[in-house]
Amino acid sequence: MAGSVTASTPDRRARALALGGFVLVRALGLVALAVGGSLSGLSAHERLTRWDAQWYVHIARHGYGMTKVVPDGRHLSDLAFFPLYPLLERLVHTVTRLPFADAGLLVTALASLATALVLHDLGTRLYGVRAGLVLVLLWAAVPVGVVESMAYSEALFTLLAAGACLAVVRDKWVVAGLLASLAGLTRPVGVAVVAGIGVAVLVRVLRRDAGWQVWAGAVMAPLGWLGYLLWVGARVGDPLGYFTVAGRWGNSFDGGAAYGGWVLGFLTGSWPAPLLGLLLLAGTAAVVWLVWLGVTDRQPPVLVAYTATLVLLAFTSSGYFGSKPRYLLPAFGLLVPLAVRLSRARPAVTWPVLGALTAVASVYGAVWLLGPGPP
Repeated sequence: MAGSVTASTPDRRARALALGGFVLVRALGLVALAVGGSLSGLSAHERLTRWDAQWYVHIARHGYGMTKVVPDGRHLSDLAFFPLYPLLERLVHTVTRLPFADAGLLVTALASLATALVLHDLGTRLYGVRAGLVLVLLWAAVPVGVVESMAYSEALFTLLAAGACLAVVRDKWVVAGLLASLAGLTRPVGVAVVAGIGVAVLVRVLRRDAGWQVWAGAVMAPLGWLGYLLWVGARVGDPLGYFTVAGRWGNSFDGGAAYGGWVLGFLTGSWPAPLLGLLLLAGTAAVVWLVWLGVTDRQPPVLVAYTATLVLLAFTSSGYFGSKPRYLLPAFGLLVPLAVRLSRARPAVTWPVLGALTAVASVYGAVWLLGPGPP
């Protein structure tokens, strides 16, 4: 069983190797983007700092208060974007005098590097040094890994979520609660981190092993997420105002109706649309299977609950469907079963697989950002 792999304590050399591997994979992706941009006459830098990144820049520069009316008549408010990322972007701009967009890129770069270290430590503590290394490389080489280099908030959120999970594993509940609260100030799916910690606390309560630190972490975890929702509600004069704002962006909880309709539209369309529909069904089934493997591998409850909640939110909310893979980027728990199995495989299997994934991610990221985008 995969869960029987011997856990280890991370050391400096192993961390350096994981960090170097992460940098190499992401550098190859950026080289592919730069080459593709040069050949197509497009700016790689501009593609890394457009779409949502421009909303973050505006918030960082001016604060909240912008509403944009789009051609279909919707009023899109910047209140849909949580505040921690633009706050850090503004801080970096103030300290370094970098342009706001470049400050955002620096925040993302530092967050991505820190995430690599946290994921390495988490994988190593749970399943051994090789698993920790492979987990980092898998996260760097997912198809939407280019987002780890964009002025978007996913890298920062993943850092905070992974840090909270690692803190629970290390029995550092106050730290876990603080990181979960910060994650709740970064993205709306911060509630998934709260859910993960909530399940972990419940397990400790059932074992009658919940001291004051456990309860402190439980109380702290939802404060950031709830605090921002309450602030938006007060600002717009509606306790549920955030959900109204998000709904105007097309992001709302619908129980999976929109996603199901999207898949059904492919399945009933003209060829080759049905093939794409089948691939979507296969991808959805694979994600569910990876969540189940996390259970059978005896991942810590905090990690299973966090991953499952994040997956549930991704598939049961409406929105731009091309971004669904990006919404799953912070679901690093899906990669843990793969990391464990690849770490136990022969090197002749492990490294070609990782190399192929790196190549696919590099090409995919370049094509998508230079084409329809965003991922």
